Amino acid sequence: MTDTTRAELEEIRASIDNIDAALIHVLAERFKYTKRVGRLKAEHDLPPADPEREERQITRLKALAIDADLDPEFAEKFLNFIIAEVIHHHENARA
Repeated sequence: MTDTTRAELEEIRASIDNIDAALIHVLAERFKYTKRVGRLKAEHDLPPADPEREERQITRLKALAIDADLDPEFAEKFLNFIIAEVIHHHENARA
């Protein structure tokens, strides 16, 4: 591997590392809000899951993924993973 290739690879990886850090911070911020939702749901005896909202979000984010040139099926899998974690938090808020 040439020095130029190595330098370019390190530069690209540094950008990936920065994006990964941003993703973690954005997810943490998102979960702060979903935990507030969970507390409200628990206080008002609302179910932890909201399938209608979840479906609307999946549809909306798949469209955003297409616009961003991201595989919409990947976006749906990612959102489903997040939704499952949020529901878990909401169930714990009820306990």
